[in-house]
Amino acid sequence: MSLYLLFLVMATLTVLSPGPGVVMTLTNALRYGVKGTVGGILGIAFGALLIAAISATSLGIVLATSALLFTVLKFIGALYLLYLGLKLWKAPPLNLNAGDLHKASFSKRFFEGLSLQLTNPKAIFFFLSIFPQFIDKNEVHYIMQFSILVLTYSSLVILIHCLYAFFARKARTWLTSERGGRLINKGASITFMFFGFSLATAKQ
Repeated sequence: MSLYLLFLVMATLTVLSPGPGVVMTLTNALRYGVKGTVGGILGIAFGALLIAAISATSLGIVLATSALLFTVLKFIGALYLLYLGLKLWKAPPLNLNAGDLHKASFSKRFFEGLSLQLTNPKAIFFFLSIFPQFIDKNEVHYIMQFSILVLTYSSLVILIHCLYAFFARKARTWLTSERGGRLINKGASITFMFFGFSLATAKQ
């Protein structure tokens, strides 16, 4: 655990950097309010736990070494991100007067966040490539060490995404205007499609 501070910095920068999860949190904050983002944020955090668990098992080793499985999974994730991007590109500007604020389903947002995180190239790369470098498998307290790092990452996801949601709501007047709404949709769409193409062209 001597490298914990370095892990904390790298994890914070990873979570802070724009990606599909951040886009979803910002969009949910504008549509449903800060409370309406909780389900999605928890889904993203839980997805990080699952990816971390996979990285620590034999399945993680298979994913890291099997070219076929890696290719299949990356294209599934890429197609999902491209689908979300195209969907947002065609979506009309946000309209808070259309009753959107009362349609936030916790379970729907949770599974949306979970599925998005499980196909998020940023999270997958972090846990399969960077995360293992901070784990000493010869250490007696391996499980405790692993748990502390994973819980740290998930806690950062919750904290940082809540901050994103809060500031998005503060700027909602401009973000939900005709011009701002279109820019948000187009920007979010481009972000999803960029990560989709990045994942599709990623090498093992």
